[in-house]
Amino acid sequence: MDKQVLGEYIHACALAEEVEQELKSLEKKKAPAILGKVKGSNPDFPYQECSFTISGSEYSYEDDKRERRKRKILEERRDNANEVKLQVEEWMNTIPMRMQRIIKYRFFDGMSWEEVAEKIDRKASGDSIRKQFEKFMEEK
Repeated sequence: MDKQVLGEYIHACALAEEVEQELKSLEKKKAPAILGKVKGSNPDFPYQECSFTISGSEYSYEDDKRERRKRKILEERRDNANEVKLQVEEWMNTIPMRMQRIIKYRFFDGMSWEEVAEKIDRKASGDSIRKQFEKFMEEK
């Protein structure tokens, strides 16, 4: 795991959220369903007259095909972003807790090294925390 993957985590989180919004937007754009009622009979004896509600949409086959394709692409994009998030989160569970906190504050929360130092250890400086992180990443 390297710094680039940690940066990807932030983009993966944002991308997953954006794609989810696009999927919801696609759902809202769907053409309204057409409802109707028809009469028929029970298929079994005794034959009785029944009323059935039918529904459909005004979508053409091509529109429907395009929408399904777009939805599939968006779902794949969301799944890929979620996979990156999971990989980083699994890796985070394998490293020391102090380093987990440093990475969380610096990369996930976007704090400066000085702010991270204040949260982690009041006696530490931003440079010392940064050097600890860099040394850790070189070892990994």
